[in-house]
Amino acid sequence: MKKILLIPIDDRPVCNQLPKQIAELEKGISLHIPDKKLLGNLTKNADIQGLLKWLGNNNAEIVILSLDTIAYGGLIPSRRSTDTFEQIKTRIDELIGILKKKKAKIYAFSSIMRISNNNINEEEKEYWADYGTKIFKYSYELHKTGNAQTDIPENIINDYLLTRKRNFEINKYYIELAKQGIFETLVFSKDDCSEYGLNIKEANELKELSSGCQNVFIKTGADEIPLTLLSRAVNKHKNLKIAPKYINPESINEISKYEDISVADSVKSQIELAGAIVSDEKNADLILLVNNFKDEQGELVMNVKVPLFSGELKLPNKPYFIADITNANGSDNNFVKALFENDNLKEFYGYSAWNTTGNTLGSAIASALTYFGAKHPDPKIFRILQITRFLDDWAYQANVREKIRENTENLTNNKLKEEMKSFEDFLLKKFNLKNVHIEYFFPWNRFFETEIVIHHKYIKIPFVDILFYE
Repeated sequence: MKKILLIPIDDRPVCNQLPKQIAELEKGISLHIPDKKLLGNLTKNADIQGLLKWLGNNNAEIVILSLDTIAYGGLIPSRRSTDTFEQIKTRIDELIGILKKKKAKIYAFSSIMRISNNNINEEEKEYWADYGTKIFKYSYELHKTGNAQTDIPENIINDYLLTRKRNFEINKYYIELAKQGIFETLVFSKDDCSEYGLNIKEANELKELSSGCQNVFIKTGADEIPLTLLSRAVNKHKNLKIAPKYINPESINEISKYEDISVADSVKSQIELAGAIVSDEKNADLILLVNNFKDEQGELVMNVKVPLFSGELKLPNKPYFIADITNANGSDNNFVKALFENDNLKEFYGYSAWNTTGNTLGSAIASALTYFGAKHPDPKIFRILQITRFLDDWAYQANVREKIRENTENLTNNKLKEEMKSFEDFLLKKFNLKNVHIEYFFPWNRFFETEIVIHHKYIKIPFVDILFYE
């Protein structure tokens, strides 16, 4: 049994529940995550000292950790924190002291502070409500041209730049630690980025500073990184070959929303970070079927609609899994309909359409690799994971969220359950899953995400054994 400790970014289901489901695909993995009360959320910072105590009191072969959680209290606090460089460095040094006493391999990740192109301050400092888009434009022009003018008040732009500088200096410190051999793998994540910006400038500088460090990576994405590192840590088949196959091969050089690299580069990057090799279809162990957009990626939260899948869906005749990236923040309804109408699903190894292209790819690759490479796979957990993903990515994100957001003033779990019921019934029938009770929650008291908890007594599986995997 391989014991793994994971300190996630925060307590969202994709950070807390999804890693557990992926780890449970392999019966030989024992994944341990701190109690939810120690983790941060939208309004509360993580209990840093509580997490350090938890880490110190537990031993494992592998530790996967969000450095932002220990440094700032979480991903969102990393943008809001007023702590000084010295205060943050003290926490990191305490963390490193604990890690040095362990014989574990350390897989760590840290964010390069994002610059969201909107005036929504839900996850930012208060002044983002008035100056968010202007800060984005200032950052974009400053990086692109080396010079930028702005009417943002001096005290606000100075605070923003000082916060960036502090976080950047902390990231540079992590590179020093990497060069000392502290980390088995260190990842810097570019969250919500574009072609230009101070975050991209910092990423380029971090790449230069880490030159020669084979274990340091700079990747577009964020929330999927711990899942990818989990796959990398447990992947016993280092030469496992994955062949990307695109629904729209002529459009692989298009750039997704919230990213700064092409779809093709994002796919390659995610496969390699997970510990696998990009291959051609003939020699591949697994096919990654990518439902990619043609000209522009849709965005379901922002109501950006684009043409959906059309035509005949031809599935591979060898093991495959699916990354559905026609939209950011949810499934392509036409593609899912075609998938469920298809009778060639014997080699299916998973589906994802969660949030950004990087999020979707990272989570899909992590679950497929873990299950495919498992010495002791758990088919029951695989089915539960897939039902959860379809309920979340397809039912909620692509259908229910828009409906309840337009017609419901207050968030209620009962209303959510009511709207999800038809999708739930369809999926339970499709997977032949009985004696199940499913609960739905709004974990952060907002429409953006939901939490789906499947309670099951037993699973009757003859149809699923044939249809999905045996």
